[in-house]
Amino acid sequence: MLRSKSNAFHFAQFRKDFPMLQKSMHGKPLIYFDSAATTQKPQSVINTITDFYENHYSTVHRAIYELAAYATEHYESTRHKVKDFIHAAKVEEIIFTRGTTDAINLVAYSFGKAFIKPEDEIIIAEMEHHSNIIPWQMLCEDRGAKLRIIPINDNAEIELEEYAKLLNKNTKLVAISHVSNSTGTLNPVKQMVEMAHNFGAKVLVDGAQSAPHMTINVQDLDADFFAFSGHKLYGPTGIGILYGKEELLNQMPPVQGGGDMVNVVTFLKTTYSDLPLKFEAGTPMIAEVIGLGAAIDYVQAIGLDPISHWEQELLVHATKLIETVKGVRIIGTAKEKGAILSFVAEGVHPLDMGTMLDLRGIAVRTGHHCAQPTMCRFGLSGTCRASFAFYNTKEEIGIFIGALEEVLDTLR
Repeated sequence: MLRSKSNAFHFAQFRKDFPMLQKSMHGKPLIYFDSAATTQKPQSVINTITDFYENHYSTVHRAIYELAAYATEHYESTRHKVKDFIHAAKVEEIIFTRGTTDAINLVAYSFGKAFIKPEDEIIIAEMEHHSNIIPWQMLCEDRGAKLRIIPINDNAEIELEEYAKLLNKNTKLVAISHVSNSTGTLNPVKQMVEMAHNFGAKVLVDGAQSAPHMTINVQDLDADFFAFSGHKLYGPTGIGILYGKEELLNQMPPVQGGGDMVNVVTFLKTTYSDLPLKFEAGTPMIAEVIGLGAAIDYVQAIGLDPISHWEQELLVHATKLIETVKGVRIIGTAKEKGAILSFVAEGVHPLDMGTMLDLRGIAVRTGHHCAQPTMCRFGLSGTCRASFAFYNTKEEIGIFIGALEEVLDTLR
């Protein structure tokens, strides 16, 4: 109990760093429980972006004047920060994208063009976000490959025995979420990577829901690709990361052509830049990249391990309380979970619950969470989802549970 109180005091001090958490909605203090969709931004990130536009704005890589040199230095410093953040081996393995979705599509197009042939197989899980389903469907349709699906059990956990049966000599790629956005399930990706590698297959890990909440070591996971988004990591929208092993990225063709990704251009032939610029055509998201660097600085100063421990306390607390609410059923009861609580209530539509909670200042997500196959697995059209970040408190959870009980009494 002393540790819990200490943690609560420790993390409560960071709430003042987030301007949005001081807001009211419908006359009630905002309780923001939708961090799985996108996180609020600390003032330091907002200030960094504003300062860049007001005092230092220029393009990168293309000029020698002072402003351009400053922009390039700070832009590229973020690449080094990301390398250290996910414990990559080389800075060249860090590709700037527009987000997790963009990163996955990059791999689907480029890896697919280089390596996928008719009758090859790609494996994904039943719990995947649409962004880790549709690009592989498109690739399979284009290349004549086959998409295989790992089933999940009633707790929303991967059926590892079934996964093992799917792996074979035709498996070329496994694409798996680290943490499910719809159920919170934390998948055993290190074990799954090893199993895939035993058959010579490569593995992409969708880290959108893990990178902001736990320490990531891509070398320890041995993932061939790892993708995540800046806006879920307390940074700006429009910036994401694709990590790929250098040897593999060097074998993959560029996805887009344009400035910055070339060495020599003639009408007879164009030669491409080395990594990472080969995959970064055009004027990049300069302010967004620099903002992501500020977000990483902010999170690193707090520490991913303490953040993970506190968010797990919040999840355990919320789970115990919501289990006491009559008629409520949790969807996703895996033994290992991220701080995501997805639930339904007997006789009440999730949209109605979400609307009524909003009138009480509580922001939760409702719907299928871009995971319609997962909802189908549980016979649902959607759920209510409360997702937590380190800036949330047990007091907020208590208010949420009380409000939920009032809402259900009203709607039934």
